[in-house]
Amino acid sequence: MKVTIRRTCVGLSAYIPKKDLEEPIISVEKENLWGGFVLLRNGWRLALPDLPQDTRLPITVEARKLSRGD
Repeated sequence: MKVTIRRTCVGLSAYIPKKDLEEPIISVEKENLWGGFVLLRNGWRLALPDLPQDTRLPITVEARKLSRGD
């Protein structure tokens, strides 16, 4: 799914246009964000692509929603 990651005054947020949903990112697997998963406030876990650490925000990427067992 397409996800736009951006920096806000309170941290990172993820916007999913298909669902018209914007949620704060409350946890990241990898410190540099890319190549791991992020946890949204609504409980969704999204796997992000492996991008260079200096990737500028905002950016729209193809992410994969992980089930609770992944």
